[in-house]
Amino acid sequence: MKVLVVDDDEKILKVLTAYLEKEGYSVITARDGWEAVDKARQLGPDIVLLDVMLPSLDGWGVCKEIRRTSDVPIIMLTARDDEADRIIGLELGADDYVIKPFSPKEVLARMRAIFRRLQPASRRDGGERILKVGDAVLDQNSRSLTIAGTPVELTPTEYKLLELFLAHPGQVFSRLQLIEKVQDYAFEGYERTVDSHIKNLRKKLGASPDEPHYIKTIYGVGYKLVGEQHA
Repeated sequence: MKVLVVDDDEKILKVLTAYLEKEGYSVITARDGWEAVDKARQLGPDIVLLDVMLPSLDGWGVCKEIRRTSDVPIIMLTARDDEADRIIGLELGADDYVIKPFSPKEVLARMRAIFRRLQPASRRDGGERILKVGDAVLDQNSRSLTIAGTPVELTPTEYKLLELFLAHPGQVFSRLQLIEKVQDYAFEGYERTVDSHIKNLRKKLGASPDEPHYIKTIYGVGYKLVGEQHA
């Protein structure tokens, strides 16, 4: 698998490159924002590790540019410990973030959690796995979503959230439960990031801010799926 590591800190690039190559990954590096965008488009990495503070184009801008053409998983690497700053990246389509200073082992664990979310659903009988709500159709075999017949791209986190909601219609999930089930870890302080993923998912499902159909907020608790649902 190819990993694009984007950081202007040479030490971080060397440490992550050495560690990931030791784990069997092929590593591509970039030191500024537009170089990262070009390499993401030309080389097709399987995942992007993206620093926020970059020359020429910051990490948020890089994330936005990549999301114009690709749903490749993105993990933001940030020295900013402010929740508002972290949420910006998630709302632009990042799947996760790691706060600096970090250990390469933590980064690898986050990568593996995302790759597990990318694994197709298994079915012993090899049959069709289709989940529906309203005009939204989720095909678990191809991991694809269509809305009224139109394909809609989802990030790995958005896909897992929608799959979870569709598999448990009407069940209320707290933010901490969602982050644990979808991202394979549950750290207090991280659960508010679910709101950003839900916001992005609602947009893709065609919801307006004033009428967020399908995924309903249960104030003080979390979220649940509503609407006509079929399995």
